[in-house]
Amino acid sequence: MLAGGDYLLWNWSLQGSHDVLALVAGLTLPPLAIALIWLLALNTARLLARAARPSQAHSQAQPQARSQARRRGMRLPQQPAQHEQHSGGEQASSSSKLAA
Repeated sequence: MLAGGDYLLWNWSLQGSHDVLALVAGLTLPPLAIALIWLLALNTARLLARAARPSQAHSQAQPQARSQARRRGMRLPQQPAQHEQHSGGEQASSSSKLAA
């Protein structure tokens, strides 16, 4: 929007014989146009990345279903944890292996 306004100001000042204003608007136009193109490309890449990413609605729906089932007194089958925790003895042995 800023680049478009600068372009319109530049054209108006050229046609109206406002030399200093035309010079200032003309010198600021290329950096504004480059910034506009860069931001458009960045937003396009973000939208494409978001469209390629799997939907998170499915992964968020399961915890909500569990909390609603708990409120109703129902039990849902447990899902295996993604990160299994080790007992204290296993952690000590693994850390001693790293230290040795």
